[in-house]
Amino acid sequence: MPLAFGLGSCYIEPMETLIRYRGKEFTRKDVDFVRQFIAEHPEDSRWSLSRKLCTAWDWVQPNGVLRDMVCRGLMLQMDRAGYIQLPPLRQHNPPPFLRRTRPARTEIDQTPLTGNVADLQPLEFRQVRRTPWEPLFNSLIEEHHYLGYCQPVGEHLKYIVVSKDRPIACLAWSSAPRHIGCRDRFIGWSQAMRKQYLSLMACNTRFLLLPWIQVPCLASHLLGRMARILPCDWERIYNHPLYYLETFVDEERFQGTCYRAAGWLYLGRTTGRGKNDQTHKVNRSIKGVWGKPLAKDFRFHLCGGQI
Repeated sequence: MPLAFGLGSCYIEPMETLIRYRGKEFTRKDVDFVRQFIAEHPEDSRWSLSRKLCTAWDWVQPNGVLRDMVCRGLMLQMDRAGYIQLPPLRQHNPPPFLRRTRPARTEIDQTPLTGNVADLQPLEFRQVRRTPWEPLFNSLIEEHHYLGYCQPVGEHLKYIVVSKDRPIACLAWSSAPRHIGCRDRFIGWSQAMRKQYLSLMACNTRFLLLPWIQVPCLASHLLGRMARILPCDWERIYNHPLYYLETFVDEERFQGTCYRAAGWLYLGRTTGRGKNDQTHKVNRSIKGVWGKPLAKDFRFHLCGGQI
């Protein structure tokens, strides 16, 4: 029996949380609203309902795009829990990753490049997501990066660095992982702070210096340039700032020297258990965690002014 708080002859019952989804809590009132919303739109598909519900809730990303995929996942969880009844599926579309083909190989000039960074100037950093250059980026990562290509989800940008019309490097940036212990302690995050401000950082998920490019100090130079370019592009495209960058280095393969030279900080190691761990046992390689604050007062912004 829920507790009630008395105000004279009035009683206010606390809202019971029925669903927790993506860090948000939804009460019986929210569920009743969704149930009534579905009843008022009997001809709508699940896709249409999720978009209309996002509009009704003003549930949008910082750049104004509807969070309809997240909303659809929430409604599906409510349906599976028996709180609502979604309309039948009108067509079955398998998840995109099941039907996605691997990037096709692209032939480019592989003549060795040597010398020093000055010889490669001017360097052009091309943001290639949703441009004709994106297939080249995907192909180069697939063929030459030891992890291969993996389609990012959420907010992400892709860059090809070009010297005199020749691609020399690729860098991918995505939304940051939810929980990294040493990072969270370094920032000073509580769980609530992390949920609220995680979107203000980005993760370097791929960094590829093409193997025929043999130029000392080039990797750290590119990382230094990226730390100035990325925040501007991110805010222009996603309509919110970045205050911190991070990456993960497989210490069985690399030492993170280029990140250290570019002013990144070594924070510790991952646990090797992944974000959805249920067993508390190591199930993947342990990686070094590196971070790059983008402002002196980064903690102030990432902690809502509480530090």
